[in-house]
Amino acid sequence: MADPVISPPEVAFTSPLEHSRRQLEALLEVSEAIAQQRDLAALFHDLAGRLHSVVDFDFLTLVLHDASRNVMRLHVLETRIPSEKPTGSESPVEGNPSGWVWQTQQPFVVSDTDEEARFPEFLKRFREHNVRSLAILPLTTAQHRLGAMGFGRLVPQRITDTELQFMERVASQVAVAVDNAINFATSQAYQSQLARQRDRLQVLLEINNLLITSRELPDLFRGIVNTLERVIHHDYTSLALLDSQTGLLKIHALDFPGKQNIFKPETLVPRDTSPAGRAIATSQPLIARGSELDRYDTEIIRVLRAEGLQAVCCIPLMHHGHTFGTLNLASRRPDSFSPEDVELLQPVAAQVAIAVENALAFKEIEALKNKLAEEKLYLEEEIRSEFNFEEIVGESPALKRALAQVELAAPAGTTVLLLGETGTGKELFARAIHNLSPRRDRTFVKVNCAAIPSGLLESELFGHERGAFTGAINQKIGRFELADRGTLFLDEVGDLPLELQPKLLRVLQEQEFERLGGNRTQRVDVRVVAATHQDLTRLVSERAFRSDLFYRLNVFPIQIPALRERAEDLPLLVRYFVQRFSRQLNKGVEYIPTEAMDSLAHYSWPGNVRELENLIERAVLLSPGKELRVPFAELKSAALATTAGADPSLSFTSITSLTSSSSSISTLEAAERQHILRALKQTKWRIAGPKGAAVLLGMKRTTLQARMRKLGIRRPV
Repeated sequence: MADPVISPPEVAFTSPLEHSRRQLEALLEVSEAIAQQRDLAALFHDLAGRLHSVVDFDFLTLVLHDASRNVMRLHVLETRIPSEKPTGSESPVEGNPSGWVWQTQQPFVVSDTDEEARFPEFLKRFREHNVRSLAILPLTTAQHRLGAMGFGRLVPQRITDTELQFMERVASQVAVAVDNAINFATSQAYQSQLARQRDRLQVLLEINNLLITSRELPDLFRGIVNTLERVIHHDYTSLALLDSQTGLLKIHALDFPGKQNIFKPETLVPRDTSPAGRAIATSQPLIARGSELDRYDTEIIRVLRAEGLQAVCCIPLMHHGHTFGTLNLASRRPDSFSPEDVELLQPVAAQVAIAVENALAFKEIEALKNKLAEEKLYLEEEIRSEFNFEEIVGESPALKRALAQVELAAPAGTTVLLLGETGTGKELFARAIHNLSPRRDRTFVKVNCAAIPSGLLESELFGHERGAFTGAINQKIGRFELADRGTLFLDEVGDLPLELQPKLLRVLQEQEFERLGGNRTQRVDVRVVAATHQDLTRLVSERAFRSDLFYRLNVFPIQIPALRERAEDLPLLVRYFVQRFSRQLNKGVEYIPTEAMDSLAHYSWPGNVRELENLIERAVLLSPGKELRVPFAELKSAALATTAGADPSLSFTSITSLTSSSSSISTLEAAERQHILRALKQTKWRIAGPKGAAVLLGMKRTTLQARMRKLGIRRPV
């Protein structure tokens, strides 16, 4: 008897319009889920529930390509079907429909698995679980082919074109989420690695400090023990030094918490029958565990074994090629002392050796301390630089357009020119470009061309050789060399001296230069992001800026909107700054009065976000309680300055309202921009035709489009 055909569940009739509305709602819910979830498993579980209202399916899978092994790996599985393939299982690219989809970027659709001849071995497993119809779609972003997303049913129900198109749109959004999750995981791993390196560098730095400040061996040893305890688990520490007269090893320092009196001071042990002696003989670190320790017949080893210690690590102390002792650690854990621990202990032992063997080496230790301090500060700065847009606050269309351009430009190595008024956050955008680029693991170096005297700027950018000018007593590495394989941010590039511009142009084009006073060509690989608040085209016409340099910088310009162009972001920024400064200043500000927010919204903010930030910091500092008290007098004076002939008796609200209305016509260009915007809104952004804005304004269509480009007018998304 044939198996009964499983019919699809009856679905109430819905009109095409209603179905399209539900699809759009589902896409919005998918976007919300992507914004809220960074974990792929949780994301897919959330998506499955949301998508069931639009598309009928019994399983939803995510298969990603592992480039290192060239396999397809099942990462997430949301299913109603019992499966023997757990998440994380791998399949070869060939003979796998997911691999075929990844390679060809074409969807794989099966209306009935019993009638499908392609990939027989793969479909056989589906038929065993009564899967009758399925579709596998490419999972691809603008930069990467990630893998495939699949869904299917237990009934031979044809997957319609409408369903396929909808799921393709879902897959495009999921691809972005997957790419972000992978990038986030990578950045988190890198951040954890940096944190571990920072902690270990901190250990070396502290031991350097001990070597400088402590010349007595017991004090030095006690400090070393306290420092190592924070990063390497151990229960026993000692310092063994060769006695040149007897040939024995003398334990000069001991630390065994709770068992301080178990050994005599300066205990002597044989060299040939101890782990420390073996490490000295080979000049290599030695680790002995468990029964290996019983081969060393010494009193100290017998006592340590009786106290339950399972592992011993001995690091040779060497100076000028001569090994004269060991730094010893022991632990009750048999798996203690990893290769990373040994790697850390070796430089520690080298420092101890210098302190013990040669007191004259303190100058070298001081230099090492300074170097480690610089590396520590650099690593801390890198850890503070997040791999996202967290510092850029706002949801306005103008800001989103700018951020979309950042995401477009960041993966490429092209030069970016950030344009915008002072205080709009150009450095934040530059750092975002760096953090979203392949150079994120390298250095982000910034230079303010306006803040450095023109006579010193060349040395700052390109470095100088010793004796290049009066006072150049040492060689100096410039910012371009420091940013090699990273990103250099040239802020206020419009203030770059004219005589220095050819050298900058050469670096941008050839990636090479010479240090000041030198004749050797330095080659670098630097991505330049420049920024200015000035009109460079005007400076070019005035011959204050080289045209060829302008064209080389203006490869990918990004206009950063002024705060008055993103007024809807102002409440978000105010709340963000209030929360931040409340934490920093230990204040308890929690409420922002409506009148205060309205007054802030009516101000024109010529200083943009920086002016707002400074004002909110003062306001938080001046607020005695939970309510924010804004120093209106400052805004009032600024408003009066821009309102010629204003009545001094006007209220602050009236002044800010008048300032808001008058600031829109403060220049002819601003007035023209507002006039064109009103015409475009009136014509619903129709430019040409009898009812278009060009006719309403009495100008040609091409003329209007040219004015819109010059004034930066773009149709809102």
